[in-house]
Amino acid sequence: MKTFVAKADVFEKIKDETYYIFPGTTVTTCLLTLENGTKVLGINYGAIDPERHDWEQGRLNAYENAFEKIWELEGYLLREKLTTQKSEGN
Repeated sequence: MKTFVAKADVFEKIKDETYYIFPGTTVTTCLLTLENGTKVLGINYGAIDPERHDWEQGRLNAYENAFEKIWELEGYLLREKLTTQKSEGN
């Protein structure tokens, strides 16, 4: 059994991505939907000065924020599996 979660493992779990920019703001959200239907939200608050805001960078940062959350969840799940396996003597 693997003892780590690779970036590729997280990418495989993602089945859809949806972005939303709140009107009149630089706040961008990214909703990633995983293969089991779980939804994970990432947020980028954007530049203080809206005229200097890079919209593509906002999308990327929101995606990365959601991606990191998934990575944490996958790490937790792997630790649970390893702990259960160890306690069962396998």
